[in-house]
Amino acid sequence: MGGSTVAAIDCGTNSIRLLIAEVDGSTKTDLTREMRVVRLGQDVDRTGTLAPEAMRRTLDACREYAGIIAAMGVDVVSFAATSAVRDADNATEFSDAVEAVLGVRPRVLTGEEEARASFEGATGDVADVLTAVIDLGGGSTEVVQGLGTPSFSHSFDLGSVRMTERFLLTDPPSVGEVTACMAHLDAVIAPVLAGLPPTEEIVGVAGTITTIAAHSLALPSYDSERIHLARLRIDDLRAACGSLMQMPVADRRALPYMHPGRADVIAGGALILDRVLEHLPRATDEIVVSEQDILDGIAWGAARELG
Repeated sequence: MGGSTVAAIDCGTNSIRLLIAEVDGSTKTDLTREMRVVRLGQDVDRTGTLAPEAMRRTLDACREYAGIIAAMGVDVVSFAATSAVRDADNATEFSDAVEAVLGVRPRVLTGEEEARASFEGATGDVADVLTAVIDLGGGSTEVVQGLGTPSFSHSFDLGSVRMTERFLLTDPPSVGEVTACMAHLDAVIAPVLAGLPPTEEIVGVAGTITTIAAHSLALPSYDSERIHLARLRIDDLRAACGSLMQMPVADRRALPYMHPGRADVIAGGALILDRVLEHLPRATDEIVVSEQDILDGIAWGAARELG
């Protein structure tokens, strides 16, 4: 095979993911994808600090990934950290520890850099029309719109972990908690999205959205092939959001497509998705769900660094 073998790591608020891919010109061939739910952003919204036990879980995953990377003869490793590390006052300590394990220093993406990487990763398989990408994470949510390249991007400090820790404290969330969370989301989201031109295509990415899609499709298990590029009616996806919000955590955890590390926070993510879809001006009643996201954008960026 020609080209370069790249390793991309996306270190988010809830999960840390690894993609090793062969990149040759405009062609990317995935060799392996891994995900560990480590909840690095545990209590960061409240404390402003990465908790020692959260860092330990994340560094354990990094050691595991280092072994996989070494075994696969990777040419370059790119490690991107997002919302939780962006917000933490001990980010340097975390970056030093990661560098000691992986030999590469994390790049802490700004919200705009995160949005652009998500857009690049998500739009490769999408028609060339005015497209909005929604990347819903544990600590932040990015909305990016553009035709081929981004013309608008915004990173909201709204994520599934952040909203759950701040508002959704009972199981299942009470009507009052849901109402308070929705009011906050509407106040933050509506003014930012109101002036956008109507988007012709909407692409939803990252684990919260792909899991809500699996719920909408009532899949017997998490099936990436069924989920990738699935085209769903927005009304159906919003109904799935409402269903997950009303479920106790034990019932969510029992769903065959639910990652156990996502079950306790997905109601917060479902609320965010519902409100973004409410306020995003659109000329479509459908959403495309993509398994390609910021991780793929990081991989493309790593290949460019190699020239």
